[in-house]
Amino acid sequence: MNHKIAAHLIMGMFVLNTVPMLAVAVKERPNIVVVITDDQGKNDLACLGNPIVKTPHLDAFHKDAVRFTNFHVSTTCAPSRSSLMTGRHCNRLNMFHTISGRSLMFEDEVTLPQVFARNGYVNGMFGKWHLGDNYPFRPMDRGFHEVVRHGGGGITQGPDYWGNDYFDDTYWHNGELEKYTGYCTDVFFAEALRFIEKNKDRPFFCYISSNAPHAPYNVPESYLNMYKDVPGLAERFQRFYGMITNIDDNFKRLTDKLDALNLTDNTILIFMTDNGTAGGNKVYDAGMKGSKGSEYEGGHRVPFFIRWADGRITGGKDMDHLVAHYDVLPTFVDLLGLDFEPVKPLDGISFKSLLTETDPAWPDRILYMDTQRLQNLVKYRKYTVMDKDWRLVNGRELYNTTEDLGQTQNVMDQFPEVGKRLAEGYEHWWKSFMDDGVNERFAYIKVGSPHENPSRISAHDMLTGKHGQTWHQIGAAVGAQGTGRWKIEFVEDGEYTISLRRFPRESGLAINDTFPAQKKTIEIDRILPASVKSDFTSAYLYVANINKSLKIQEGATEVTFTATVPAGKYDMEAQLIDSEKRVHPAYYVYIEKL
Repeated sequence: MNHKIAAHLIMGMFVLNTVPMLAVAVKERPNIVVVITDDQGKNDLACLGNPIVKTPHLDAFHKDAVRFTNFHVSTTCAPSRSSLMTGRHCNRLNMFHTISGRSLMFEDEVTLPQVFARNGYVNGMFGKWHLGDNYPFRPMDRGFHEVVRHGGGGITQGPDYWGNDYFDDTYWHNGELEKYTGYCTDVFFAEALRFIEKNKDRPFFCYISSNAPHAPYNVPESYLNMYKDVPGLAERFQRFYGMITNIDDNFKRLTDKLDALNLTDNTILIFMTDNGTAGGNKVYDAGMKGSKGSEYEGGHRVPFFIRWADGRITGGKDMDHLVAHYDVLPTFVDLLGLDFEPVKPLDGISFKSLLTETDPAWPDRILYMDTQRLQNLVKYRKYTVMDKDWRLVNGRELYNTTEDLGQTQNVMDQFPEVGKRLAEGYEHWWKSFMDDGVNERFAYIKVGSPHENPSRISAHDMLTGKHGQTWHQIGAAVGAQGTGRWKIEFVEDGEYTISLRRFPRESGLAINDTFPAQKKTIEIDRILPASVKSDFTSAYLYVANINKSLKIQEGATEVTFTATVPAGKYDMEAQLIDSEKRVHPAYYVYIEKL
């Protein structure tokens, strides 16, 4: 690939051309629909053995799809989504956390929607993104043409619109705030169906990424009531399962729409999840150890169902080959004959042969997953090394998961040569991205750009080793303490205003305002608590040539610094100081080029 084309891909300047099909003999290029849910594991589907949850429509899809039974993702949400989007391991991408500036995907990574766009697809994204909320990290900067999304890693988190609670929320629609009516999952699917209908006569990629069933477990009362009478089922799981059944009903609306538009047969439809269950293993463990965040099988082995009738990918078949989320991009490229040459080496490989051949050859490959969730990558932290039969966990435990899925028998003493082989693989793998200097690289939020001005930045993306709840709206409400820095790039010389706030502008709240707790209802599981009375007295800003404190005036909503800033990359500290000299972050910072 020449550098000009690569730059166009990376910066989101897409050529919507039509390239002849190379690898499939169908009349027209297929549509792609990927449905990925949040915090739902293999434990949380009736078709995979859960005796309580009601998922009849996903069960029906499961019967007609090719099912990968040994499919793996990262152990938490943002890392998984980054690998799905790039074909590369999250540790290479600045995506080894879900907050703290390590969930902003490096801007020089080429994404799946950019590849599709280059090959004539129109792309829509609906729901949870979690790869960055500011330019150049937003989905609209990474290849999606139509976007309806919440902020951060979940509704109610710091980057999200203030006061959202899953019902009648305000989301970003192509970069602009828009008020919607209804429950979040219903809204995201409805917007996706609108996108599909609008683009029914051209190839499209529709990425439906629900925030449900991620906490808080806010759910329509009718879905909660479905599980009220289940003996011994705690309310948390009544809500959790209600959210999943709502997803299931929306999945039926999706398949009905594809049927009505006569798109079903030539649409590749995928259902998957982003990590292991968030606690559902306490009800049904699916024979696995662990859950979300765990290096054990239950943390990263998830459902992956795929159907494409025109491509003869149907039939209710199980595939037990070892595959992963970063295999999806190269598989699409191979299966559809897409024009794509990787700018960087991929970790994934195509599993087209598993979908299209009767007796496919498949390598006995080694895969690696870990749970970092720190400011920098740390070797030997919560990791697993996998081949088709074996799992080396944290270098000390060895399991044959073909015979012992629950990982109950550590057989390291019986098979030391297997442990050694997998451990050597880990050493080579770790070195491969340490050689790239990942710990020394950072993703910079770009300000002063015509693509986003002003920029609304939250403490969610502040690099810090002690974040408390500063990354969440709750942190602003209770005045959580914390310090850290943001990585900011001023793209042009110029005069800028930098405004430090406790609450975002849409809240209408002053820095020292108090407010009561959000009203709790049957449908709302977790509420925004009452604000803690804080006596913030001064604001401090350090960035570029600014190193200054200003007094917070009575009733002030924000403290604004104005300065001429040279273009460049800078560390930024933005703090609110209270009357007892305690330091808090500015939970929200607005930077505008005048």
